[in-house]
Amino acid sequence: MGYTALYRKFRPMLFSEIVGQDHITRTLKNQLIVGRVGHAYLFNGGRGTGKTSAAKILARAVNCLNPKDGEPCNECEICKGAISGALTDIVEMDAASNNSVEDIRSIREEVNFLPTKAKYRVYIIDEVHMLSQGAFNALLKTLEEPPEHVKFILATTEPQKLPATILSRCQRFDFKKVSNENIIKRLRFVCEESNIEITDGALNIIGVLSEGAVRDALSILERCIQDGDNKIDEDKIKDLVGIPKIEFVHGITNAIVEYNVEEALNKINQVLDDGKELSNFVWEIIKYVKDILIYKSSGKVELYSEDEISKIDELSKKVDKQRLINLVYELSNLEVEMKKSTQKIIMFQAGIINLCNKEQKDNSAIEERITKIENYLKSGNISVSRSSNIQTNTIASRMPASNNTRMVQNVPINNSNVNTQKTVKKNYPTGADKYWPQIVNDIKTSGKIVLYTNLLNTRAVELNDMTVGIEFPNGLTSFGKTILEKQENKREISNLVSMACGKEMQIKYITGQSETKTITNEDTIQNFAKDQDIPFEIIEE
Repeated sequence: MGYTALYRKFRPMLFSEIVGQDHITRTLKNQLIVGRVGHAYLFNGGRGTGKTSAAKILARAVNCLNPKDGEPCNECEICKGAISGALTDIVEMDAASNNSVEDIRSIREEVNFLPTKAKYRVYIIDEVHMLSQGAFNALLKTLEEPPEHVKFILATTEPQKLPATILSRCQRFDFKKVSNENIIKRLRFVCEESNIEITDGALNIIGVLSEGAVRDALSILERCIQDGDNKIDEDKIKDLVGIPKIEFVHGITNAIVEYNVEEALNKINQVLDDGKELSNFVWEIIKYVKDILIYKSSGKVELYSEDEISKIDELSKKVDKQRLINLVYELSNLEVEMKKSTQKIIMFQAGIINLCNKEQKDNSAIEERITKIENYLKSGNISVSRSSNIQTNTIASRMPASNNTRMVQNVPINNSNVNTQKTVKKNYPTGADKYWPQIVNDIKTSGKIVLYTNLLNTRAVELNDMTVGIEFPNGLTSFGKTILEKQENKREISNLVSMACGKEMQIKYITGQSETKTITNEDTIQNFAKDQDIPFEIIEE
């Protein structure tokens, strides 16, 4: 007898053996016990969660000659024929390769004939969302009023692709991802039955890597014993699935956090010498940064040894949550750009060096300091002073001073701009060239001064029915790009544009110059002051 893959060898034969889907198996067993089995079922869920196994068990159970508590006996003539594939009354069809109208028409013709041996003719259609529109139409009538001796079981990973007319005629059961605990429990059983020695740490790694799919977990386990060695530990799994050594990932992440370009270059060279695939390596860095963020937020993290968790704890104390979030976005962008490029090594090196760039740290500090000013403006905590020549409201800054702090004084403001708590529905004029100036002004009125100053002198143009382009004739500064790309700022602009257009719209930044300029926080505030024609002075302390 030929070799049988683990996921097939240990495929569940009873409802009670299906892992992590008790909410479904319990209902199906109850229907079988009381004799209220439906004519059409839809099993939906991610890969490897038990959909096909449940369909096979249900097909046997409705035809079993000696069922017990809703389970098939797997011993009678019908059950054995179904298990061996000899029973023609249970038909399994893969819609991915049999998705034409002709394939469904053949089913429509067959359903008129009585089963040869079993009580019911059962059709299991896997990946049903792959059927063509014509095939769905051909199936509809049969699915709505099938003969009493016919049952349909449809399985899919993408129910949203099914027509509503099909969905409404089926009893739907949603299979959820299987928990790590249940996957590890199943793996232990398989290992005991297969005489495989495996460590607890290795089981945990497989559970995490499988992402809730039992079949994936068994496939990973099987790869680990292909060399004939039935002893599995953490290092063996990491080598087989291509997880880079943690010291490489940790070393580069630490260099990025500390803005240490030299150390980053050393680690990059080690990675290149080790022959790691760079796109996968960037993905491992992204996951590592994400895990640091999770640890910093919850104090918990999976997939790591005690020594590795100690290193994560050390790193989490060096960096704040916002920068970790920014790093995830920036590394994700780097991964996308590397996939497009034919020079992956150069893109990787440049991207990591850029993340170690001190200017990014300075921009973050600038943004933080200006955000404090914005919050101060919004707070209404303003003292009024009188001048002998000009009567005007001024900001008396009460922010704590230090050797590295610059104080903003004598910035007159309009008190009406301070109160931003009320949300008012705007009636914008139509046409991008007409409503855009008002949107920019509303952003200023809301107290988002930094965002406003970076939108000065811009134009808006409707690119299509779904997108509005924001043109920057003079190009974008590096600091301005950082501000405009912030998720909350893009969302703010998009919401205002959508309100003006009366429908949901996306925005796209269009620069008039390819190069960016360097700008400081003083430049940003000075530009705002100049535009408003107000007295402004920065005092070094």
